[in-house]
Amino acid sequence: AAAVAAPGAFSLREVLDAFRRCVTEQREVLLEPYLSGWRGLIRFLQSLGAVFSFISKDASAKVALLEDLCGQHGFVSVQALVRQELAAGRAALRARCDSGSRTVLRLHRALRWLQLFLQGLRSPDSRTSVLCTDAYNASLAEHHPWLIRKAATVAFCALPPRDAFLEVMNVGPPEEAVAVLGEAIPYISDVYSITQELFERHSLLDLP
Repeated sequence: AAAVAAPGAFSLREVLDAFRRCVTEQREVLLEPYLSGWRGLIRFLQSLGAVFSFISKDASAKVALLEDLCGQHGFVSVQALVRQELAAGRAALRARCDSGSRTVLRLHRALRWLQLFLQGLRSPDSRTSVLCTDAYNASLAEHHPWLIRKAATVAFCALPPRDAFLEVMNVGPPEEAVAVLGEAIPYISDVYSITQELFERHSLLDLP
């Protein structure tokens, strides 16, 4: 029988279901399941202790900001949000530090790190500290100041072994966790690729 996560605990299956619901036939990224998937990923980071708090706290704040924006403006998709904010003018968008587009971009970068890290966890001989550092260097590191980069790489050295990560996923034995990761990662990758292409097309990948 599939393992059932305790209420409020992280469950990889919930994240899989959320990201599976994210992309429409028109290749739009729906914000409700996207934010739901992120809430699950934040629980994953929190369940691993203080090591990831610098990312989980930031992601929590970004998710809350996007939820407020969706409530105020009724944004249904990432594309609708970007379209509306671009309609006000590129200069106005670049000047705002609380814009939805900038907030999505910050989560988008962190999603890439998690995607690479989770992908690496599927390999049986992976060392979590190396995996996490490599994933971080290939994604978030270039957007963080030196001090945070240094603190992150030191923190990653103290990560628990791979089995502890697989256990935290609350889907049963390690082989089951690896199988569910294999299902979830393509959906996360798809959401990442669509968002990357959207921001690239509108020259928004370097929003301050």
